[in-house]
Amino acid sequence: MQTQQLQFRNNQWNTHITNSNFDATKSQLVLVFGSGELASNQTNFDLIKSKFPNAAIVSCSTAGEIIGEEVYDDSLIVTAIQFEKATVRSLKTNISEHANSFETGNYLFNSLNSEDLTGLFIISDGTKINGSELVSGLNLNNDNSLPITGGLAGDGARFSKTVVGYNEVASEGNIVAVGFYGNKIHIGHSSLGGWDEFGKERIITKSDKNVLYEIDDKIALELYKEYLGPYADELPGSALLFPLSLRIEDTERNLVRTILSVNETDQSMTFAGNLPEGSKVRFMKANFEKLIKASSTAAEKSFNKDIKTPDLAILISCVGRKLILQERTEDELIAAKKIFGDSTCITGFYSYGEISPFNPLTKCELHNQTMTITTFSEQ
Repeated sequence: MQTQQLQFRNNQWNTHITNSNFDATKSQLVLVFGSGELASNQTNFDLIKSKFPNAAIVSCSTAGEIIGEEVYDDSLIVTAIQFEKATVRSLKTNISEHANSFETGNYLFNSLNSEDLTGLFIISDGTKINGSELVSGLNLNNDNSLPITGGLAGDGARFSKTVVGYNEVASEGNIVAVGFYGNKIHIGHSSLGGWDEFGKERIITKSDKNVLYEIDDKIALELYKEYLGPYADELPGSALLFPLSLRIEDTERNLVRTILSVNETDQSMTFAGNLPEGSKVRFMKANFEKLIKASSTAAEKSFNKDIKTPDLAILISCVGRKLILQERTEDELIAAKKIFGDSTCITGFYSYGEISPFNPLTKCELHNQTMTITTFSEQ
């Protein structure tokens, strides 16, 4: 696998890194992560297409762009990938073309599934899609537990409009799936949070998919505001500091759920993923050192040391982590890069949700507030 990385920042293009054997005309896949304005700019797209004429170009808006051990805002990070042994197929659809997010996920998996499919990488709109339902649809016919990873596009801390593109400028409502084929490519993955849980475990007594109404038969928003104290006046933004830990019946691992919005009229809270009735929740708060350590551990678990250091690592971290870590945001990227070393090409973005299985050979899940890493190696 050969790669080249470009960056557009302050109205200027720069080459970040190029492998010695990279041939732009043989690049099969280009990942473009950037601000919504830049990702939906026709001039930018035309230039990228001219540089990599035979590649599938997948783009999305972000809450911060990752390249190496650095994070940027209001830039474009372009990573062109030349696979030497693997085959790549990609597909875009729009939520408006399907009955719901579940059917969207099912359509994408069925369209790309084949005997030699090794794994899927998903980039989805982050505001018009129910991430949990999308993931459930992707899982429905994944009988071989192939790895499905990816993330939801971001929009800074605005939560207003996200865009995703495939071979055209990015726009709203799109979901792109990239399929990797053949037995010469190895896809690794890991997803970790690093948050502290506090308070007693409580039961969700009233919810509708990703809209929460009651916990322990009490109005959830009132209870949540009690825990937030002075931060309650800053909702929904302050909710990123205090996500919920969710334990669904018959599962061993807890998921993390982040609030997207609050409705003072009906006293409800809308989350980035579903919260089924009967599930158990606990409040969470940030622990800086644990957040950074989680990034390092996720990197360690994302690839098989018996094979080699991965050729490519895609880091998708939650916008909530970035807003909490602030000037220490790059610390979690540095922690991951120390594990990979200089030979691994690192790209990624800060997201509105992360997609990854907990463990190999298990179904994928929607995560919030995690560092999720997908690695690629050609054998």
